[in-house]
Amino acid sequence: MAPIALPIVESIKETDTVQPKKDSLALPEPARKRLEDAGIDLSSGYPYRPAKPLYLDDVYNIRNEEREFVDAGSRADPEKKALLSAAKEVIHLTGHIGTEIVGLQLKDLTDQQKDELALLIAERSVVFFRDQDITPQQQKALGEYYGEIEIHVRIQPQVPSVPGVPGTTVIWPALQATEFAASFRQTGGASRWHTDLVHERQPAGITHLHNDTIPSLGGDTLWASGYSAYEKLSPDFRKIIDGKEAVYRSAHPYLDRKNPTAGPKFIERTHPLVRVHPATGWKALWVNRAMTVRIVGLDKAESDLILGYLYDVYERNVDIQVRFKWTQGTSALWDNRITIHNASWDYEGKEPRHGTRVTSLAEKPYFKADAPTRRQALGLAGPGDI
Repeated sequence: MAPIALPIVESIKETDTVQPKKDSLALPEPARKRLEDAGIDLSSGYPYRPAKPLYLDDVYNIRNEEREFVDAGSRADPEKKALLSAAKEVIHLTGHIGTEIVGLQLKDLTDQQKDELALLIAERSVVFFRDQDITPQQQKALGEYYGEIEIHVRIQPQVPSVPGVPGTTVIWPALQATEFAASFRQTGGASRWHTDLVHERQPAGITHLHNDTIPSLGGDTLWASGYSAYEKLSPDFRKIIDGKEAVYRSAHPYLDRKNPTAGPKFIERTHPLVRVHPATGWKALWVNRAMTVRIVGLDKAESDLILGYLYDVYERNVDIQVRFKWTQGTSALWDNRITIHNASWDYEGKEPRHGTRVTSLAEKPYFKADAPTRRQALGLAGPGDI
């Protein structure tokens, strides 16, 4: 069956009525079938385009109170027997990052297995499940198990979402290209190293992306390990950045209500440059080129120099990265607290790519001076690592 054309719904103010655009974009057939089989109403257009907050203070106030968070991985059996014994195969894709679980359906996991999966993600940074039969509703429920997800009762995420399933956002590069043009030389948005929602008071923990439509060639996603990036630094250099804080900014800008003519400004939060994962207790470097602005307390030239080096450590060491080739119906679950990721646009929009994503928010980032590195905790550290 040919792709079905659905109206694209414009972004609106909260008091407006949603009106479809005259133009339409063809929803890929595998995506359409998955959504319709899940009972998603596509009659009013796809995807749902939420109202975008206009002012800076509105976004700050969405989630500006510290909330309790208990990492599911901290409840897990360290040996993860319930999860791993039920799998047909467990494939570690590299020595530092990335594991594929074969033979399990995410929608059928018990609470014990969900906890053990959270710990596995915390240890291996990103975990993949192919051939998943999962609806957006089930994907949202799994995300809610791992924490408050990226929605609010009044102000929705500022990206397209699945109609009727708030918090389940749509990753559809062809749609994004209607707003922000992409080209071979300027691939745009997700095709750069980043991590999600760093501007939150309590930023993203586990993200679950399910791709129901993938191009026949290209479209891989890469992840890099924050544990290993930190371990790449000399012990003396670690002492320079341990305990330092940096300013992290939002992907979207807003207006200052008190001075709207000053132009758009970004949400900014201050977090540790090196953070500790609550389930593993290991230190991880937490910077990304797209959204880390400056190191607190340093002159701009000093900050730029150090951050540039840290970005390079993360991005240029291929031994601490995994590059994953998607197949239709694959889910990837990764931990934003200990990774950065990058989506390859080498297919250049010639074929459709579509998926749905749920992001669970985690704890307020923290640093502990006496926390070990991953290599220290696992007994892998050599004399130069200490």
